[in-house]
Amino acid sequence: MDDKLKIKISIADRVYPLTIAPSQEEGLRKAAKKIEEMIKQFEQNYAVRDKQDVLAMCALQFAAQIEQKSIDKENVNEELHDRLRSLNDLLHTHLAS
Repeated sequence: MDDKLKIKISIADRVYPLTIAPSQEEGLRKAAKKIEEMIKQFEQNYAVRDKQDVLAMCALQFAAQIEQKSIDKENVNEELHDRLRSLNDLLHTHLAS
């Protein structure tokens, strides 16, 4: 049975009613809390009062974090690939002798 949960999420002084799977609730609430914290931080540090500007800055911040994680993951994968290639070459050299 497809049980759905009706919740309300508040972001930037607006309430958004959502119908979600129960497994999504924790993630959505945590995300909303992070957005609210970031909004307060931008408003305090940059004296920005327009909610649209603040939300755009939040969106940019989150998107940049996601992109940076993707870049970091690619770098780790490339490094891992290089190490595996080196180990493979070492094994081939050892087995050939």
